[in-house]
Amino acid sequence: MSALSANFGAAGLRGLLADSSYSRETVTRTAPVRPIATPATLDESALLDACLAGSRLAQKQLYERFSGRMMAVCMRYAQTTFEAEDVLQEGFVTVFRNLPSFRRECPLEFWIRRIMVNAALRQHRRNAPLVAVSEGEYPENLADEEFTLANYGYEELLTMIQDLAPRYRMVFNLFAIEGYSHKEIGELMQISEGTSKSQYARARVILKNKLERLDAHRHNGTFSR
Repeated sequence: MSALSANFGAAGLRGLLADSSYSRETVTRTAPVRPIATPATLDESALLDACLAGSRLAQKQLYERFSGRMMAVCMRYAQTTFEAEDVLQEGFVTVFRNLPSFRRECPLEFWIRRIMVNAALRQHRRNAPLVAVSEGEYPENLADEEFTLANYGYEELLTMIQDLAPRYRMVFNLFAIEGYSHKEIGELMQISEGTSKSQYARARVILKNKLERLDAHRHNGTFSR
């Protein structure tokens, strides 16, 4: 198994794509007159308590605290910024609706992230009947070849992932970045485990070819998707 065959480079890819903050993330400035806790300075548990107590200011701060990072997650699953914003909005509606049921057994960000992934899956199911995917000819053995992501930036990798056909993009994100097994992906996407493995392998081959063309562009000054 190659360095990228299991998780497509867990340290590299997840570091670049899973935790990258979207540029729209809001920075809240506070100028406290007296030493009282505001939503911007509350720790996670206190912020949750304030949200559950009905504080609109705390709810706004929770959104601002996590929306940038969650937008980065949505952008990987969507093909356009507009689509990502729809997923983000739907996801946060679900977050606030289900906040009373959050048991605090995991970090809040992890819980919100899973909700965003599920929102992206729902969006995919709604769009799936409208999108045809050509299986194409992708030799399976190429999926085990090694290649590095160290020389590529977040925006370059994001663009390439967004260019993948929807089913390939979903499977790639769920397996390589979110860490789902192919069995779990099959259940989530209502496909077989073997189909998930095949689509992931093909997504890797497509990305490898794109990276090779990007390298050619850097050397020759020409590049096309």
